[in-house]
Amino acid sequence: MKRWWVVLGALLIQMNLGAVYAWSLFNKPLMDKFGWEREDVVVTFSITIATFALATIAAGRLQDRIGPRKVATIGGLLLGVGLMLSGQADTLLELYFYYGVIGGIGIGTAYVCPLSACIKWFPDKPGLIGGLAVAGFGAGGLIYKPVIGAMIESVGVSASFVYLGIVYMVLVIGGAQLLLNPAGQARSLDASATGSGARPSYKPKEMLATRTFYIMWAMFFFGTMAGLMVISFAVDIGVEMAGLSAEEAANAVMFIALFNALGRILLGKLSDHMGRKNTLLWMYGLTAAALLFMSMVPMTDSLFMISVSLIGFCFGGFLAVYPSLTADYYGTGSLGANYGLVYQAYGLSAFVGPIIVRSVSFTQAFFVAALCCVIAIVLANWLRIPEYRKASLARPRRAN
Repeated sequence: MKRWWVVLGALLIQMNLGAVYAWSLFNKPLMDKFGWEREDVVVTFSITIATFALATIAAGRLQDRIGPRKVATIGGLLLGVGLMLSGQADTLLELYFYYGVIGGIGIGTAYVCPLSACIKWFPDKPGLIGGLAVAGFGAGGLIYKPVIGAMIESVGVSASFVYLGIVYMVLVIGGAQLLLNPAGQARSLDASATGSGARPSYKPKEMLATRTFYIMWAMFFFGTMAGLMVISFAVDIGVEMAGLSAEEAANAVMFIALFNALGRILLGKLSDHMGRKNTLLWMYGLTAAALLFMSMVPMTDSLFMISVSLIGFCFGGFLAVYPSLTADYYGTGSLGANYGLVYQAYGLSAFVGPIIVRSVSFTQAFFVAALCCVIAIVLANWLRIPEYRKASLARPRRAN
């Protein structure tokens, strides 16, 4: 039962970290209180995501050395402090630093720990367990949306930051105490998912020397960019392309969050049985088809909901399958650090997708994103288990 307690701790941590996806609830209250422009307030979320992604690199390396419990505890402290300080912010720069930088570092520090620990405990089904671990993150915005809305209405936006900081800190630190690595995990659990024998554990430098890493990184970037392009502008897409009211289009956010969480679990489990590459091919194909459909077919409310839900479902799958794929190819000994490097593709996509949408029309942006998914399918043909060549990284010794 010990490993299932680790899963429980992972879900508790990820649910509270994933509440960051409910940021849009703060936009209007902050605008009303301080008179800020929407575009300036929304920058806070972009800073948070970028900082979160960058923090996973250092956090992954640290948790590989000192264990997930301590690092996740540090992340919970930083997240809580960042939000409590945000309650005292009265300038945009303070909000950017407290919520975006300190809070973002807290999220990134805690994020890789549950993933790494869970996959090490479940080498027999890493896709399913990795999917469960990140499903909590996907569902966090959905779960906290009514809580945050009620809190803002009751005590105001600044006080809400303080109370939420306390809640996040307590629950993330509590979940962190359930995390631990299995004894002797560094080598003994690095068996391939196909049962083909032991898989060596790559160090980050060794992983970066393989071609497979760059193919994975590009594929991950294309998939998450396509998903975030739709998720970030779901309400605007519904209003402009499907003729919905803002309130009706807002329901799409709930649908996306639900299917996002389901995709992480179901597609993660499917990858254990069908194989990671085969599952990814289907996900990229479905995402490309949905995007092309949205770019060419007039949208009704039902077609809009179906399309964005399918894209959200596959987007969740990308975030579930790539941690397991990283473990399959590079072992679990340095999984935290290795996946932290892979995860930078997501951090960059959080900026690129919205930039494309702001530069061209929705239909043109969807076509570009569909083309990127097709390129990912082509790249998958070169996706291979890397051949371990530790000696090739060593500096040649001079002859005496």
